[in-house]
Amino acid sequence: MLRWARAALLSGTMRVTVRFVDEAEGRALNAAYRHKDYATNVLSFPYDPIPDEALGMTIAHGDLVLCAPVLHREAVSQGKTVDAHCAHLVVHGMLHLQGFDHETDEEAEAMEALERRLLARLGFPDPYRDVKSSV
Repeated sequence: MLRWARAALLSGTMRVTVRFVDEAEGRALNAAYRHKDYATNVLSFPYDPIPDEALGMTIAHGDLVLCAPVLHREAVSQGKTVDAHCAHLVVHGMLHLQGFDHETDEEAEAMEALERRLLARLGFPDPYRDVKSSV
């Protein structure tokens, strides 16, 4: 996971905590912070940069929360390995921590293209190609 997170670090230094949670906690966090009453696969919580006097620089930091049951269920339903899907979610979350979003079609296209490139460098297939429906 460290290799996946580092691959998605586009510049500078970042401190990131990655947590895996169960469905109940994932749902509670999604409800509290996004006002959506379901567990989602990954949540990103960026925080204000903090000065690091020892390094003489400001460090970006944040939390990534992955809901293990959702991650596993989606991987199976989409015909992906759990590692490939987890790598995708870590890369996706890291990009969110760095200010990327997918609220508009243009933002989504740019973010997905970057995810594809980063994951290909890590040896993973295109996460958006030939995805089985998870419905």
